[in-house]
This record gives sequence, C-alpha cells and structure tokens, in this order.
Amino acid sequence: MKQKKELLILIVLLVIAGNVWYWFFFRERPVSTVGTVSVAQSYKPLPVENPQPHWPQLESASKTEYKSNGRNIFSVIAPPPPEAQRIVPKTSTPIVVPTPPPPMVAPLPVKFFGYGTVPSGSGRRAFFTDGEDVYIVSEGEVLLNRFRILKIGNVNLEYEELASGLRGIAALEEQAAPPSA
Repeated sequence: MKQKKELLILIVLLVIAGNVWYWFFFRERPVSTVGTVSVAQSYKPLPVENPQPHWPQLESASKTEYKSNGRNIFSVIAPPPPEAQRIVPKTSTPIVVPTPPPPMVAPLPVKFFGYGTVPSGSGRRAFFTDGEDVYIVSEGEVLLNRFRILKIGNVNLEYEELASGLRGIAALEEQAAPPSA
C-alpha cells in the first residue's frame, strides 16, 4: 500500500514538472510594451534632401591621387622640419622689431593712505580715501567692485583689476602733517 502511494505521488510530481517545463519553454509569450521602447517607434530618418548617390562627386573623389609630403602617416614621431633657406638682408643694420608695451592697469581711483592690523591676528587691512569717504579693505577682498587687493605691504600694495586680470602696484601716499599752532 505504501509503495502505491509513493508511485502515485511520483507520477503527480512528474506531471507537474512537465507542465512547468512546457510553460517556460514552449508557450507563446506576449510582448510587453510597458517600460520598453522599440527601435521602430524611436526611428527618425535623417533630413537628407537627396539620398541618392552623387555619382559625379564619387568619380572625382576616386580619381584623386594621394601625394605624400614625405611624412610617414603611420609614425607617431614627426620628421625634422626642412631646413629653411636663410635670406641675408642687403642692409648691414639689423632690423629691430619694437615690442609692444605691456598693457597698463587702470590706477586706483582712491588714495592709499595707510594700513593696520586687528589684534585678533587677522591679516592686514588697507585704508583708502576718496575725499570724505574712507574704505577699509583686507587682503583678498574687492574694492569698489573693480579691484581685488592681493597683498598689503609696508610702502605699497598689490592689486588686480577684475575685468582684465592685470596687476598693478599702488604706493603709500603720506600726507603732510598740519601746521602746529
């Protein structure tokens, strides 16, 4: 009796395994369109006016002949340049080409009249005046939205014009002491 039950269970399991095997390998699967884009849907032809071969241009291209200039196109190393013929000028005086002067940075529109430090250990601060207005600027800060103060020294300061990137130096202008009464 026990052997018949085991044989019956074996047959049922084989039938189930056969159905599962058939289900995965032989049934027709529906095409899922959710989340996938086919190539035909995203195809856009190139905007070419005349897709036919241009025979005259092909014939002229096939008749061209490669003319080498002596360089091996398969070599990474370039050949040495050909020796240029030296032309000796007829005049005995050498021709001097004047070099253009370096570009000038705009001068500061304010007067640099002093510098100081804060006791907390921060960097130097420069003092500028423009009539009644006084500006106090640290190294690295921007003055008048036009000039960046680079370095504050004892007798001058270095600045950079933001628009052009040119650098300049402004000297410390000492004011004469007022006459004593």
